[in-house]
Formats: sequence, C-alpha cells, structure tokens
Amino acid sequence: MATEAIISTPGSAIATKADSAVAAWHRTTPETYEVRFSNGAPETWGEGIPAFTVILRDRRQMQELFSSDAYSAALSFIRGEFDVEGDLIAAVRSQLNRHRRVWRELLYAAAARLAPHRIETYLQTRARAAENIRHHYDRSNEFYKQFLDPRMVYSCAYFPTPEASLDEAQVAKLDHICRKLDLRPGDRFLDIGCGWGSLVIHAAERYGAQAIGCTLSRNQTEYARESARRVKGAEVAIQEMDFREISGRFDKIASVGMFEHVGRHRLRSYFRKVHDLLEPDGLFLNHGIVRPEFVTDGAQTLFLQRKVFPGGELTHLSGVIRAAELTGFEILDLEDLRPHYALTCRSWVERLQRNVAACLETVDRETYRTWLLYLAGSAASFEDGLTSVSQLLLAKRSNRTRRLTRDYICAEAKNRAPAKSFRYQTRRISSTRISKPQPEARA
Repeated sequence: MATEAIISTPGSAIATKADSAVAAWHRTTPETYEVRFSNGAPETWGEGIPAFTVILRDRRQMQELFSSDAYSAALSFIRGEFDVEGDLIAAVRSQLNRHRRVWRELLYAAAARLAPHRIETYLQTRARAAENIRHHYDRSNEFYKQFLDPRMVYSCAYFPTPEASLDEAQVAKLDHICRKLDLRPGDRFLDIGCGWGSLVIHAAERYGAQAIGCTLSRNQTEYARESARRVKGAEVAIQEMDFREISGRFDKIASVGMFEHVGRHRLRSYFRKVHDLLEPDGLFLNHGIVRPEFVTDGAQTLFLQRKVFPGGELTHLSGVIRAAELTGFEILDLEDLRPHYALTCRSWVERLQRNVAACLETVDRETYRTWLLYLAGSAASFEDGLTSVSQLLLAKRSNRTRRLTRDYICAEAKNRAPAKSFRYQTRRISSTRISKPQPEARA
C-alpha cells in the first residue's frame, strides 16, 4: 500500500496519529520497509522490495514506537514487544536517523554522564573492573561460539577483500598485528585483555614469541588455557588478573579492544602502566574504538552503559594520542579500520540470526536480543562514520634507531591479489523471527 494511500485513509484518532508518526518516520528512512500487524495485512512504505518488516500488535503500538526515542525503542525491542524481519541493521539506522527532540537528547546525554558507572572513569577499583568485564564476557562461551569465528576473536577483523570470510579476516588481523609489532622468536609478548587467547596463541605458534595474556573474565581464562594446552611447543601463559597488577618487562605489548573499558579520565594511568612494562626499544600496539569529535553521549550511550558495557566509555582519537604522548610515547603508525569493523559487525549479526535456536539454549531471550541489537547498532554506526576503530603503533620516545619504513608490515602481503576498492553495502540479511516461544535458557 502506498504511503499517500495510508495517510489519506479516514480512521480513528489513534489511526490518524499513528499514520502521522509513520509518515514522519518514513521521511528519514531511505529504504522501502513494511509494517505488519498481528491481525492485519502488511502495509508497504516506499517502492520495491522491503528491506525490513516491523511486526507490531496494532496501530497504537506503531504510534508509540515510531514516536519514541532510541533508548525507549531499544528497551522495547530487547523485551520482545515488537519484532523485525529482514535487515535489522537498516531498521536500526532508520531509528537512529530520525529527528529527535533536543530536550530529550540532552536529558539522555546528562543521564549517561551522571550515571553511577561513569564515576568509574575517574576511579575504578580492581573488583569493580572484574565485575564489569564478567557482566559482558562471562555470559556463556557456547553463546559466543554461535557468532564468533573458530578462534573466538571478539574484535575488529581485517578483510583483505570485501568478499573474504570472517574466519579468513580474523586470521589476517592476527597476522597484521604480529607483523606491525615486528614479532620475532623469543620476544616476550604481552596481550592486555587477551579474550579467549587467540592472539597470544597465534603469536607463540606462528611467530615463536613467549606470549602472556591477561583477562579478568573467568570463562575466557579457562577457555584460553585449554586452547593453549592443545598447541604443542608454544610458550603461552594465561593469567586471570588486572593489567595493573602485572610486573616485569616485555619486548612487545598489544591491547586489542580493551582500553574502551578504561575510561577517558584514566587513559594517562593506562598508558603510564604500559610504558613501565615496555622495554626501552619495545613496541606497543593499541587497538580500540574511538568516536569522532562531533559525536557525544546520548540515548545509545545510556543503553550500552546499562545493558551491554557497564563501566565502558568511548573517547576521541585526539584524547588517546594526547594521553599517550604525555606519558612518553610517540606514534609510529596510525591506521583507521572503520570499514573492517563494519564488515565484522555485519558478519556477527548474520551469524546470530542464523543460529538463534542454538543461542537461546545458552542465554535467555533478552540477552540474545540485547547482543543482536547492540551489534546491529554498531554495524550501522561504523558504516555511517559515527564510530571508528584506530590501531596505533607506539614506542618510547628516544633517539634509538628504528626501521625507516613500514615495508616490513606488508612484506607478506606483496604476493596477494591487487586490493579492491570498498563501498559500504547494506546487504539484505535474512533473519529468523524470535518473538515466538523458544526453549528456555539453561542454567
């Protein structure tokens, strides 16, 4: 049914108000989409095949949803009050692109800044840091297996081509990091926030490093230790500890997707600790999500703080560089990986949707929908340039001799096929509805 036909159809006050809300929502939604009620025929907005379908009870709920802010809509989705079939990322983008009431955005921004978790950006105890990490990463290893690659890498992949699989791209990322760090046999290598151990195992097995990883997640520690035991001849140790408790010196250090948990006001103490752990001629690779200068806290920030990453905080790239330089580092290399994270998040969303039944055997329905929504929102945010991910290679500022070029980083890539240009694509994602009763989560 065409947009004009719906607006001009007479009806009740509820229907008129709902149609006005839909019309306003449609003006900021470039894709064709469909609205389907539980007891009525679908209504299509736009021309062509719908990118997604919003499934609602009735027009009253449509008016409430299409008039709501991003935070309220997110809570409604994770509670299962409405559903989306098709391209969830396009649906999330449509919600995020809507014009919002300024006063409400200011209210959410203030709530995000004044939330109890935000106090941690100034001072965070080790116990609190462990609690925050376990909230996110100790859900279930089986759950994470449903959407991560076989090595359980939970950070931005590195796609040699847009057509590369997620598994190929994650191995390429591990190699990319090891080459940047110029890892050599016998190097003492530390991975801060090692996750399920993929990087330390790769560094030891492929590059001969003496690798140590630390994480505050109990599930990750157990999994990583078991994985390391299966690799013969590799020198790998996994420690369940806060990076602030680590002592000793290391030739190479990596921190991949970890410093988002630090908080911008504690960045200098973070870099100071890494500086103390690094040998005078060592290298440090810091890889993490940053936001452009024009992006500030809002409804999305509040949702992530309360439901996904308590204690987490994104900062601007300028703040990261400033903190690093003030603690004695200099920047040797900077690479923006935003297109790669967009592809990574899309792959994770596709796998979550494909494996919905298996996911719901390991976590409850609200957890599943929370992760699905946050990753779909992340994909849209990376594609639209509202967040990015930066990989910095740092060294202690000194007069020591260093490599004059970066050729060594790409040495193994010279035999690859010519690089292809990349365009962000809103690929149609098939999905399985999850509003119907599903098996209960296992204890």
